[in-house]
Amino acid sequence: MTGPSPDEGPALPVRGPARADPAGPPEPPEPPLAVTEYTDPLCPWAWGAEPEFRLLRTALAGRARWRRVYGILFDTDDDPAPDPAAETAWYEGFVRGVGAHTGAPHAVRLSRVAATSWPASLVAVAARAQGGQVADRVLRRLRESMFVAGEPADTLELALRAAGGVPGLDAVRLAADAGSAEVLAAVEADHRETREPLPEALTAEDPGPHPGTAKETSDGRLRYALPTLLFSGPAGRRLVPGRRPLDAYLAAIEAVAPGLPGVRPAVQRPDTEALLAYHRSLSGPEWALLAPGGAPPGRAVRIETGNGPLWLHPAEAAARPWAAAAPVQHADQR
Repeated sequence: MTGPSPDEGPALPVRGPARADPAGPPEPPEPPLAVTEYTDPLCPWAWGAEPEFRLLRTALAGRARWRRVYGILFDTDDDPAPDPAAETAWYEGFVRGVGAHTGAPHAVRLSRVAATSWPASLVAVAARAQGGQVADRVLRRLRESMFVAGEPADTLELALRAAGGVPGLDAVRLAADAGSAEVLAAVEADHRETREPLPEALTAEDPGPHPGTAKETSDGRLRYALPTLLFSGPAGRRLVPGRRPLDAYLAAIEAVAPGLPGVRPAVQRPDTEALLAYHRSLSGPEWALLAPGGAPPGRAVRIETGNGPLWLHPAEAAARPWAAAAPVQHADQR
C-alpha cells in the first residue's frame, strides 16, 4: 500500500520551472472527488486516525484532491493553566484514554501540554512547497514530537528541529517559508475556515468517545472537531466528523462519488519492505491496517512507547534525536 501522496490542493507558490507551453499536451482532468481534512499536528484524535487516513490517501492517489486545513487546537488566546504540572498530568491521562480507544502510541512521559499549535502548523504548511511526500513526512515528525517523544513542537525552533533530516527536505528553505507572510496568511485562512463549520457539524452525535460535534472555542465561536473529513463529489457532499471507522469514510466516498474505482483496498500480500521505505514510521495499528498479515521487516527499528511499539526505518531512527535515547530493538531481534 504505497504510492504518491494525493495533491493537497491550493498550496503556496512553488519556486521552480515555468508551466508547460499552453500549446502542449492538455493537463489531466480534475479528479471527481475532493477531500478536505481538518486537522492539527498536535491533536491526539488526529494522531489516532492516521492508520485510516494513510490507507485512504494511498487508495485515493490520482482519484481525489486531498487538502489539509490546520485548525489550531492549541490557540494563542487560550488561558494559561494556573497549575501547569497538574494540567500536564491531566492531559497525559486524556491522551492515554484516547490511545486506549485508537491504539495509537503515546509518549512514556509528556513534558508539558503544548502552548500553541501555530508553529507546528506554520511548518507543516511551509513544507507543502517541497512536495506532497516531504509535507507528509514533516507532518508525521511534528505529530511524533508530542505523541512519541513527549516534547511538543510548540515553538518555531522546535518545529523546525522536528523536521530535520526528512529526505528531500531543504531545511533552509523550510525555515524561510515558515517565517513568511504567505505561510502565515495560509494558516490564518485555515484557522478561519475551521471556525466556519457546516450546519451538519453542529448536530453530529455519532456514538463513541469522540462524537464529532463542533467544539466551542475559548472566544465563544465554533470549530470543527478534529479530525474531520469533508468529501465532495458529483453526487454532493458528506461530512464525517471525529475519528471514525474506515467503513464510515468509504461509505461517504460511495455516497458522493458513486462507483469510483479502486477505493476499497484489495486484499493482497503486502510488501512490508516497500511500506517501511515509503512511510519510514509505522505504528502497530498502521501495520495491522496497511499490511494485514504482514510483519515489520527485520531491519525495522522498534521504539517502545507508552502504548505499544513504533517501527522506524533505520535511516529514520538515526535522524531522530529522541529515538537514540529510547529503548530500541530490531524486528529480527524479537
